Amino acid sequence: MAAGNIAEAAGVSASNVSFHLKELERGGLVAARREARSIVYTAEYQALTGLIRFLMEDCCAGNPAICAPALVPSCCEPADTVQ
Repeated sequence: MAAGNIAEAAGVSASNVSFHLKELERGGLVAARREARSIVYTAEYQALTGLIRFLMEDCCAGNPAICAPALVPSCCEPADTVQ
């Protein structure tokens, strides 16, 4: 999604979104490519999954009750289980 579209959807300034997206790109959590005059950002799902896994393991410190609310299935099921 283009940075301007993200900013509009979030109701914040484009410069604010661009700043944060640039940092997320630097961290490897999003990828950016230029399309005409826009920069389009794409989530790096493997990196995001690794970050979430690290945070869940580190923050929970072996106590599954802390992480249990975050592990509740979301509104969307993986494509291979949807019928």
